Amino acid sequence: MADMRSSAHQSMRTMLDKIQSDGMTNVFARFAAQGARCPFCEAGVRCSLCSNGPCRIKPGVDRGVCGIEGNAMAMRDMLMRNVLGTSTYTFHAQEVADTLRATAEGKTPFSITDETKLRMMAAKLGLDSPGDSAALAIAVADAMTDEIATHRHTPSRMVEAFAPRKRKQIWRDLGLFPGGPLNEIMRCTSSCLTNVDGDYKSLALKALRLGIACIYGAQVPLELAQDALFGTPAPHEMEVDLGVLDPAYVNILPSGHEPFVGVALIKAAHSDAVQARARAAGARGLRIIGSIETGQELIQRFPQDEVFAGFTGNWIMEEAMLATGAVDVFATDMNCAVPTLGAYGRRYGATVVPVSELVRIEDVDHTLDYRPEKAAAIADELIELAIENFKRRAGKETFVPPQRRKAIVGFSTESIIRALGGSLDPLLAAIKEGKIKGVVALVSCTTLKNGDHDAVTLEIARQLIARDILVLGMGCGAHALQLGGLASLDAQSLAGSGLRGICESWGVPPVLSFGTCTDTGRCALLVTAIADALGVDIPQLPVAVTAPQYMEQKATIDAIFAVAFGLYTHVSPIPPITGAERLVRLLTQEVEGLLGGKLAVSDDPTQAADGIEQHIVSKRAALGI
Repeated sequence: MADMRSSAHQSMRTMLDKIQSDGMTNVFARFAAQGARCPFCEAGVRCSLCSNGPCRIKPGVDRGVCGIEGNAMAMRDMLMRNVLGTSTYTFHAQEVADTLRATAEGKTPFSITDETKLRMMAAKLGLDSPGDSAALAIAVADAMTDEIATHRHTPSRMVEAFAPRKRKQIWRDLGLFPGGPLNEIMRCTSSCLTNVDGDYKSLALKALRLGIACIYGAQVPLELAQDALFGTPAPHEMEVDLGVLDPAYVNILPSGHEPFVGVALIKAAHSDAVQARARAAGARGLRIIGSIETGQELIQRFPQDEVFAGFTGNWIMEEAMLATGAVDVFATDMNCAVPTLGAYGRRYGATVVPVSELVRIEDVDHTLDYRPEKAAAIADELIELAIENFKRRAGKETFVPPQRRKAIVGFSTESIIRALGGSLDPLLAAIKEGKIKGVVALVSCTTLKNGDHDAVTLEIARQLIARDILVLGMGCGAHALQLGGLASLDAQSLAGSGLRGICESWGVPPVLSFGTCTDTGRCALLVTAIADALGVDIPQLPVAVTAPQYMEQKATIDAIFAVAFGLYTHVSPIPPITGAERLVRLLTQEVEGLLGGKLAVSDDPTQAADGIEQHIVSKRAALGI
């Protein structure tokens, strides 16, 4: 049995002790119970796709029964995981398009909040811009839907509109300029069938092309359209960690990756009538509290007040959230709903409700699958379920750790430019002067594979800011940075002298909360703007990516895109490809000659930070700064 992992956060360590004393299954104990992993699986040289398997590549056996060799076996497995991530992002994008159209038709409780963003999208896509924002929203929604299904032989309009000019030519030359994500998914999935594509280089090129289709065909439009619907993120303060839960209130936690139900809940919960119903049930009121990436989408856009009361944490913390006994409804959408939520709901008196057709949980029967036209009704029913749940748990024991801290959240390309006085010039000047050596996008999940919960993420971020490298936090990694105190002004003291001075001057932390994993697309737009301002291609920039505790399939496609985009991309834990020597060489060395980006693999935070810094210093030297 493996050693028992812990957490970087005191709130989680406290809750873990409680959960274990209660005899509940939990992610930490389950990780330890798995013990040593299969060495063939960890090396990526095991396959069970067909009835001849499982096959393993080992000394004296260099091919599977079908004839596939180890490099192709490992790359095929990676490509299939990338298909899963792209599929999920694409599902989200279609949900956004449907919501945008339904909103324009007056069928949702939402409205067009940022018309400027909507018109920017329309202009980029070459759409007519009538005075009627509703008609324009429908045109943009239709363009998003068309893009998703664009034929693989038809160049993507989104890539043409939003990608850097020099990148587009390189992608065309290499056959990487994609169609829409749906057809690219079909192409890649079909290639993974037994006895179809057995060439690791071909499979790798398909993965790179899929990454480009994913970011520009799904992530970029979905985030821009969500900005149009719910507002473009702007910096503000938010309280985070499990201590934001107050048992005296009716507490509803929208969780997952999509903001729709959460936004509808925030709107509905601000009603005087809803608050009166909660008080009539014996509560002080009713609160909405963000969880996981859905919570991140909400805290980036909505200020904290008496109703929208803060943010809890990332996916590993879900069981702990329910174990506090202070959660009345846990409304979970399309991603990151752990299968034990039903058991935790029963044990600790929470009502768990899937709000996506993708999510089903053992022993949870109540579902309210999201449809745009049903958003208001779903929010009303969740509120009613929560109030009834509060009545049942009133007077029962709760256990909420006291930890809560303030974080500054809500950074976006637009808000950064506003903070800099309307242009990127101050940022570029700080980079040229060496006060900021470079910028790193930390786009990560959280995992126990390479260390304690969030510990590696926090350590790498600390090391980078101490070296005068600005960090943009996205995904569950952003949650780690917020709960760990690095997204606060207090963290300025942890930065190197150059970065610290800049952050003090601008009034920002050295780690900027940049959103969810879908904001990989938004970050690509920021990097594009920097490259355009300097007149260089992406690989020439003193910019890098780190995924210090990636976990699942959405993270792998983000990393593959970053390589195609031309960025040095650090990943940890070590991916399951180590048994494929030629594939490792391709992804960590040879691909740099084609695209300018590459994977860098290290589980040691100091070694990883050293590699990132060396890369940034080399790019600065090449630019003569």
